[in-house]
Amino acid sequence: MQNEFFNHKLNVTRRHFLGKAAVGLGTLGLGSLLMPNLFKGDENTDELPLGLPHFAPKAKRVIYLFQNGAPSQLETFDYKPMLTKMMGQDLPASIRNGQRLTGMTSNQTKFPLMGSFFDFKQYGQSGAWVSDLFPNMAKIVDDLCIIKTMNTDAINHDPALTFLQTGAQVGNRPSMGAWMSYGLGSENKNLPAFCVLLSRGRGNGQGVYSKLWTNGFLDSTHQGVVFSSGEDPILYLNDPEGTDKDSRRRMLDKLAELNHLGFEENGDPEVQSKVQQYEMAYRMQTAVPELTDLSKEPDHIIKMYGPECLVPGTYAANALLARKLSESGVRFVQLYHQGWDQHGNLPNEMPLQAQDVDRASAALITDLKQRGLLDETLVIWGGEFGRTNYCQGTFTKDNYGRDHHPRAYSIWMAGGGVKPGIVYGETDEFGYNIVRDPVHIHDFHATVMYLMGLNHEQLTYKHLGRRYRLTDVAGKVVTGLMA
Repeated sequence: MQNEFFNHKLNVTRRHFLGKAAVGLGTLGLGSLLMPNLFKGDENTDELPLGLPHFAPKAKRVIYLFQNGAPSQLETFDYKPMLTKMMGQDLPASIRNGQRLTGMTSNQTKFPLMGSFFDFKQYGQSGAWVSDLFPNMAKIVDDLCIIKTMNTDAINHDPALTFLQTGAQVGNRPSMGAWMSYGLGSENKNLPAFCVLLSRGRGNGQGVYSKLWTNGFLDSTHQGVVFSSGEDPILYLNDPEGTDKDSRRRMLDKLAELNHLGFEENGDPEVQSKVQQYEMAYRMQTAVPELTDLSKEPDHIIKMYGPECLVPGTYAANALLARKLSESGVRFVQLYHQGWDQHGNLPNEMPLQAQDVDRASAALITDLKQRGLLDETLVIWGGEFGRTNYCQGTFTKDNYGRDHHPRAYSIWMAGGGVKPGIVYGETDEFGYNIVRDPVHIHDFHATVMYLMGLNHEQLTYKHLGRRYRLTDVAGKVVTGLMA
């Protein structure tokens, strides 16, 4: 019986062989077109080829609505009536427990507790508490996963921003978007995998810097591409006067030949990256103008986001543009909105900030949902750390500020495999310490990567003799957030 089996296997006609081989070659060809890196080795990784998730992803894209400057969790989603009852009383030393303070409050001898100037109500089937500052977010609260127990290692803005965006408090590390670009690539060959949008609110602002969307030691093709609010959304993208597409194409072809010769001589991979960037810019000349023209959006969409969405550079315009970029296949869209640094005058400044972002943030979730895109798009809203439960400086009920607080703060996530309509974690009655389900920055990164189909321990890059990853040597996936 065994001999008959082998004789049958060897009895293959030429037609049978060529027919089967054609199917195999066709499959290989299709795979190389859909995933250009499928058969490309990479000396910097022992894991799966780049451009492939490690396992089935729950989300395909990320839109990160970053609230730069750190909005107070006590005026957003962490309702603490105890602070109102104890208004003006000193924070118990047992609660602070010797926590490190910033230079702005380290000289204070008293730490008067300060409840929220704004009212809270419960919304949705989840019964989540939301501040009156965010009426539109309150309407979609059952689409949100509110995390009240984020915590970080940094207490000042620059290291906290850098830590949240890159997984390290020092510079020259790849940002979240760069890691996603490196691991997964772009879904649209005419657009970058990682785009950055900037807006400025009406509150006290903290600066943002290119190191927050840097490629670090990864190839420069993974750096975030910044869209501006000016006449040219991307600087130097358009051809100069007197240059047509044909001459531009010929110039790029000749430049590519010279660069390839240079690469053969010195082997610098950045030369190849430059060639790719030139080609990407050439393709973007057609794609970007159409994407950034928001005037063609239907009236009901404009009404949903608000009239500010037609003003370039506003938060509303960038939220709508983020949807269009994500819908077009951009893997990671990072929106930075400045103005949340309320060390003083919080009751007057924070409503203006909330007014800038509330309607458009809720509209983005609704827009994605009605387009059938929310399930595959992970949306994140939040800042770099929280705010103290005590007043910074002079105590007055209607004009106070809050200092930096790294121990506990609130963000929300929606779509992309996240469990909707839940509140995750809990802080103590003072809103100072975490009492249940902490989520560290490394855990947050590991979870976002998991939702995108990436194992945070496997996506590494060898640099200066060691393998680096976004989560450094820590981080665990928070399964309690998963749908």
